Amino acid sequence: MKKIDLRDIFLRLQKQMIVTLQASREIIDHPGSKGDASELKWIEWLENYLPNRYKVGKAFVVDSQNNISDQMDLVIYDRQYTPFVYVDKGTAFIPAESVYAVFEVKQNLSTANIRYAGEKFESVRKLVRTSADIYHLGGRGKKEHFRIISGFVCLSSDFSPAFSETCRKHIMDLQGDQRMDLGCVLQESAFKVTYGSDTEITISSHEETLIFFFFKLIMELQKLGTAPAMDIEEYAKALDSI
Repeated sequence: MKKIDLRDIFLRLQKQMIVTLQASREIIDHPGSKGDASELKWIEWLENYLPNRYKVGKAFVVDSQNNISDQMDLVIYDRQYTPFVYVDKGTAFIPAESVYAVFEVKQNLSTANIRYAGEKFESVRKLVRTSADIYHLGGRGKKEHFRIISGFVCLSSDFSPAFSETCRKHIMDLQGDQRMDLGCVLQESAFKVTYGSDTEITISSHEETLIFFFFKLIMELQKLGTAPAMDIEEYAKALDSI
């Protein structure tokens, strides 16, 4: 049988991503424009390689109580059971029920960026999420809410080495809704945090950064299943005529 080297394919994709992000860093002077370029590249990459059931974009997350999150650099969300997504001039507002994962996109991993990311994750996780019946052949039922995945993606790290004890401590110090689950520092390594009685951080090899990150993300998304259906009646209460 013919063979294909999947590892080699991912290593080539990883190299391609590093070259693209490095070029943006070196060519674009304005910090905001540089950040926008990085966000768009990560969004484009995930849209290309995640299953079609997942949508990816930059967005604010809202709930039925008129609360709104910070603007999230990258949101992975559902469109099957969450019918409205408002987009105006590139700014999207999506309901909290639809969110599978949120990511902070930066140029580098640093103490300040870790803490800032945690605050943004919290602004999404604290939103009110409704749940409506999903009708199926076996009848109907409501799906329980899952814990929204959070992560951090960037090109390089300010820590030396990239995942020093200091770096790990800052990640582990995030508590509650601020916790970070996984991330990718393209030029260094990717990581996955497993929380429990013995919380630990698993670090990828330097050579397999992107493939480690992608497979860990896919595995975490698979565990969540399908997003719960939003309760339209709760959102409709915002209208005077209903």
